Amino acid sequence: MQLMSTAQLKTSLTDLCVPRLESPTRSLLMEAPKGIQILAEAGDIQAICRNELRLESKDGEISLDARRIRLMRLPEGKASISSSSSGTRQSVYEVCVCPNGRLFLSQAGTGSTCQISNNVCL
Repeated sequence: MQLMSTAQLKTSLTDLCVPRLESPTRSLLMEAPKGIQILAEAGDIQAICRNELRLESKDGEISLDARRIRLMRLPEGKASISSSSSGTRQSVYEVCVCPNGRLFLSQAGTGSTCQISNNVCL
């Protein structure tokens, strides 16, 4: 394991290259006894991976604090009975949670429609 000090990671604004913290052939671990802060005051932060991205808090909570939170490509549950008598496409959905924590969308009705959606939690 190669260790780097924070002095090795800092660069001045006049540098032509963007500072990188990478491990092209192995995993990369960041540890700190008092926490790790990632801050982008004037830009975005992206976390991209090939498989799963996990956010886990052992004793606390995970907060998503934004004006809008978008959950893209959630599966849509199929109602076992028709919840809409008209042929128009439903545009209001409710977010449902399976016992295993998986989220899915269900067409909103006058009451909760999460229970009548099937096969999404399997």
